[in-house]
Amino acid sequence: MAEQPAGLADDRALLGRTSTAERVADILRSRIAEGYFPPGSRLSEDSIGGALGVSRNTLREAFRLLTHERLLVHELNRGVFVRVLTVEDVEDIHRTRSLVECAVVRGLGEPPYALDGLAGAVEEGQRAAREGDWKGVSTANIQFHRELVALAGSERMDELMRSVFAELRLAFHVVADPRRLHEPYLARNQQILETLQAGDRDRAEHQLAAYLDDSRAGLVEAYGRRMADEGQRGSAP
Repeated sequence: MAEQPAGLADDRALLGRTSTAERVADILRSRIAEGYFPPGSRLSEDSIGGALGVSRNTLREAFRLLTHERLLVHELNRGVFVRVLTVEDVEDIHRTRSLVECAVVRGLGEPPYALDGLAGAVEEGQRAAREGDWKGVSTANIQFHRELVALAGSERMDELMRSVFAELRLAFHVVADPRRLHEPYLARNQQILETLQAGDRDRAEHQLAAYLDDSRAGLVEAYGRRMADEGQRGSAP
């Protein structure tokens, strides 16, 4: 058995801290996605660290991870804030989605496809809509697209798009009328699911491309209007 490098023993503590920081980042990422910490809100090290029972260093490492994912920003002498997207950010997020999601559908092999997760997300979105839970519809819609990406069977792609979808939800939390934003896509999710169930990946890709283009245009319009309104209120005497 090969001798182990003595210096690695000193790194054991780093593994523990990194693991804890990643778990804290997972918690905060979920809370940000849920809107518990809305865009623009300042994250208090004392209150969050106390609530989670973690050290300041661990929390700062979690903040660093989420800053790298573009969910948080650090402002010198002010602290850490949940990021407020620009309209250009929203455009770029949708460009990324179109490139990745359409490529996933295009690259599917021969049917039948493993669509249980996709079908579950469609059903959950329809249930939330019947209950008037438009935040729930938003969550189910994101899950639909995560399940779509998961059809590629790539952990790297899943990880990439997890961050993209979390960032997208920062825009959703700012839009004034979530029903108007999300309701039209319930039927289109169902349509894409049925097309894939029929084994027609080419048609599904065309449907998805049109879907994402319409989604981009609708969100950019709604988000831009809301941000303009916020700017006017902020500049009012």
